[in-house]
Amino acid sequence: MAAKLKKGDRVIVLAGKDKGKQGEITRVMPQDGKAVVDGINIAIRHTKQSQTSQGGRVPQAMPIDLSNLALTDKDGKPTRVGFRMEDGKKVRFAKTTGDVI
Repeated sequence: MAAKLKKGDRVIVLAGKDKGKQGEITRVMPQDGKAVVDGINIAIRHTKQSQTSQGGRVPQAMPIDLSNLALTDKDGKPTRVGFRMEDGKKVRFAKTTGDVI
């Protein structure tokens, strides 16, 4: 199945503790149905000190379910994603405006 959300897409959170916040996708895990969004769903991870890094409490963005994310259109509003053929290529487009993503 084609990916509706990809790395680098600007998304808005639809549900959860970060509802309404916007961010950019930094990593997608299609096998798990999750994505990591920069600055969203932050958790504190405790790390041990090593020769290369300082130990302590490190804030880290955790994966969020793809169903709780919506792509933002050019106006910054959430939109659904559709697919269509243009010049023999399959492209993604925003359902609200019809613009190619």
